Amino acid sequence: MLSSKASAAALSAGANAHGLNLARFRKDAGVSLEQIAAQTKISLRFLRAIEEEQFDKLPGGIFNTSYLRQYAAAIGYDESELLAHYQGQTNPGGSTSKSRRKNGVTQSFLDRWFKMPAEAPR
Repeated sequence: MLSSKASAAALSAGANAHGLNLARFRKDAGVSLEQIAAQTKISLRFLRAIEEEQFDKLPGGIFNTSYLRQYAAAIGYDESELLAHYQGQTNPGGSTSKSRRKNGVTQSFLDRWFKMPAEAPR
């Protein structure tokens, strides 16, 4: 039979199986949230949301990725891993590509924006 300490540790490890545990990484790096806020000008509210992986509490749009990049740099975390995790959490099972099919041709966001054909005429 497992001791209560061992089972509590197993439960906490299982609860973090899908999370990044950014707060622990930050603390191990010796950086406080207040230091990050002073350095990046990101509010403590948003920094806490990042650490708790409550991405719906972030302001949205390009601010989210900018905040995540700045946070990762401040604590020495792999930026691409954090952004990939964010994409996985906010767009589960979906494609991150902004493309659409029109008349059997795939058009990217920029193709639609500039009203250019997806393929050059032959």
